[in-house]
Amino acid sequence: MKSSLPRYFLAGALALAFGFTAALAQESDAKKEKGPSKADLAKYDANQDGTLDEAESAAMKVDKDAKKEANRAAQLEKYDTNKDGKIDQTEREVEKADKEKAKAEKQAAAEAKKAEKEAKKAEKAAKQS
Repeated sequence: MKSSLPRYFLAGALALAFGFTAALAQESDAKKEKGPSKADLAKYDANQDGTLDEAESAAMKVDKDAKKEANRAAQLEKYDTNKDGKIDQTEREVEKADKEKAKAEKQAAAEAKKAEKEAKKAEKAAKQS
């Protein structure tokens, strides 16, 4: 006589897998319905009702689009050396190098700050001993 235990185990595993998949789908749907940030609400919610209506959303979009365009213009000004209105491969490499340098400098500053904090902590501990 064959045992039906493997069938029950398989059925349970499948039920668990389907339940887990459904839970993940609901969680990802909840994340997609994300509203404006608190900062955006504070800036654009003119009637203070806690949501952005069409006019307020349009004003936010106009501001964000203007900021995006200003960033693009600044990028072109800084990196478009041949002034053709486009960032070509060599210009992009220069931009990438600048970003990596800035990232390294920021990381070094953070590490220096952390080391300073640790030194102060050690000094304080030494004084208490």
